[in-house]
Amino acid sequence: MIWAVVLAAGESRRMGTQKLLLPFGGATVVESVVRAALDSSLDETLVVLGADAARIRQALKSYPLTFATNKDYRLGMLSSVQAGFRALPAGAEAAVVMLGDQPAIPAAVIDGLVRAFRRKGWGIAVPVHGGRRGHPLLVGTAFRDEVLALDPAVGLRQLVLAHPEAVEEVAVDEAAVLTDMDRAEDYKKLCARRR
Repeated sequence: MIWAVVLAAGESRRMGTQKLLLPFGGATVVESVVRAALDSSLDETLVVLGADAARIRQALKSYPLTFATNKDYRLGMLSSVQAGFRALPAGAEAAVVMLGDQPAIPAAVIDGLVRAFRRKGWGIAVPVHGGRRGHPLLVGTAFRDEVLALDPAVGLRQLVLAHPEAVEEVAVDEAAVLTDMDRAEDYKKLCARRR
C-alpha cells in the first residue's frame, strides 16, 4: 500500500493566520490537498496535525482519513514527516509526502509518482518542472529508519542527496509543484491563477 502523508502541522507564522484553513476553490486549502490525495491512486491518506489541530481536524471531518499528531511541530517540517513515517503501518510500501499548503497539485501528479515507484519497485520519486525538482515527494519505506534519523535542520533534501541512485525524476507540466504558500501574496497569486 502507498500512503499520502499530508503535512498539516505548521503554525503559518509568515502568513499571520492559519493558511491551511483559508478558502480555495470552494473548499479550504488543506481540503484541496486532501481531495487530490483521495482522487489519486493512493491507497490511504494520513494527515499530520500540530498547530491548530482541532480546527484542522474539524475542517476534514467528512473525509476518510487517518490522523497523527506531531507534538514537536515547532521543530519544523521534517518533524512532521517523521511523525507521519512513525504512524505508517508496517505493511506500507511508500509514502507520498504532500505539503498542506500546495492546494493546486492535481491527482495526476501524484499518480505519476506512484507509476514511477511501481516501475522501479523501490526508491524515491520526485516531480520535475522546467528542470527543477519540487513536491510532493514519494519515499519508499525502505528508507523509513533513515528518515527517522535525519537532522530536522536539513530536512528530506539530505535523503535525496544521499541516494542519487534511488531517485526517479518524473517530468510534469504543473508549475504548482515548485510553489508553496508562505505569505499573503503567495496565496493571492495562487487564487488568481486558479481563477
